[in-house]
Amino acid sequence: MNSFENSIDTKPLQEMTSRDWRIYRENHNIVCKGGKAPPPLRYFNDGSLLHPSLLKALKEIMYYDKPTPIQRQAIPIGMQRRDLIGIAETGSGKTCAFGIPLIQYILQLPSSVTTRDKVAEQGPLAIVLAPTRELALQIDGEFQKLLTFCVRPNQILSACIVGGQNMTVQAQKLRDGIHIVVGTPGRINECLELTYMVLNQCSYCVLDEGDRMIDMGFAPQLESILDHMGGSLKSENESEAYEQEKQDLQTLQTLQQQQEENSSTATIELPKHRVTAMFSATMPLEVEQMAKKYLRFPAVISVGDRDSRKNARIEQKVLFLSSPSAKEGALRKLILDPRFMREKVLVFVNEKKHCEGVSRQIERIGRRCVVLHGGKSQEEREKNLQLFKQGGVILVATDVAGRGLDISNIAHVINYDLPGRSIDSYSHRIGRTGRAGKAGLATSLLTDDDEGIMAPLKAYLESTGSVVPDKLARHPACNGGSDNNVIY
Repeated sequence: MNSFENSIDTKPLQEMTSRDWRIYRENHNIVCKGGKAPPPLRYFNDGSLLHPSLLKALKEIMYYDKPTPIQRQAIPIGMQRRDLIGIAETGSGKTCAFGIPLIQYILQLPSSVTTRDKVAEQGPLAIVLAPTRELALQIDGEFQKLLTFCVRPNQILSACIVGGQNMTVQAQKLRDGIHIVVGTPGRINECLELTYMVLNQCSYCVLDEGDRMIDMGFAPQLESILDHMGGSLKSENESEAYEQEKQDLQTLQTLQQQQEENSSTATIELPKHRVTAMFSATMPLEVEQMAKKYLRFPAVISVGDRDSRKNARIEQKVLFLSSPSAKEGALRKLILDPRFMREKVLVFVNEKKHCEGVSRQIERIGRRCVVLHGGKSQEEREKNLQLFKQGGVILVATDVAGRGLDISNIAHVINYDLPGRSIDSYSHRIGRTGRAGKAGLATSLLTDDDEGIMAPLKAYLESTGSVVPDKLARHPACNGGSDNNVIY
């Protein structure tokens, strides 16, 4: 770090200029477009922005030394009650990027609003939606850590509401009163339809992996949930929307001041407008339409390259095989590669019925194997995922493991089956390796049966500077083929 960079990191906040902040964003590869974005956060304790309970959890429970790039910009935006679209790699710290301002909002509310009885009657104060059970459980685990010291005047509680678990137990949790609900759209919508939960006072919403939820067909459930929420949407007039944000911030500051003074004449008037944050790796038309309907003049943050998923640390190899029957022999060679005998290896297939067959192939080779797909019970999925994280086993999975899961040190991703519909799934699959600054290898087994993915795969390989096999480059499916769904 040169002396100028060091001076920007240590310079008093009040002396930072617009040029300093521009350089600071460039140093941390932060790109911010649309909406009015406040300066980034250099340190968690900068400007006494965060609640002491959150600062203590970040230091003593989560061992965060300083914010990650996505946290540096997303936290201040959330604190200003501004809508947000965030684009960043999994493992970039995005759960805290949306979790910290969400929890801070709840901590600013008067104690009479955060009692268990109140949230039992009026419903949660905030909701986080994710596409898969595993990701929802992972997010809730991070929230539990952040909430460790959020116990006064009332303990702030979160709960994970997902399919595959006992609904009666979940309904009882909701009846007892939960401040933050983390869940999947299907189960949350079911709880609303059965009136196990209401969202009367829920005015803070996070949509994590928004594009994945749309791709999985959850658009109707998402719209139903968003329409059930309390709080008004901000104005479609930009200046009016910013003025409404200022009014809501003033309301929160007044409430906090009254609480600190223990004012007996305090009036309970909550912020009137909704805050929505969406984290989405891509912006297909359906996601754009949802963002336009439910977000107002959002700040759009991206971290890293223009397309963070085109990871330069991932070496991509495509093996063009003579027929699908040749896959077993190719897999055997890949599994027995001495470079990966002690490393984590993840094998993707397209359908859950293929998981068991491929896992048996691997076990015949002499390697231990576990499977992960939507047909497994939640208990089995969690157990197998934990075994894989511990090491010593190969994981065979469908796209349920393609996004969101925070599994470190995966050295090799193998696409036994290539996705049939979109290059988007391919990019997310290979993104399980080459993370946190480490190199990774992604190998794909391609046959003539994969014509639907050939043109976009060739374009994607070219756009990432990877080698395109001659047979793929010359294949009729790539000559004048469509490049729909290619990610730029």
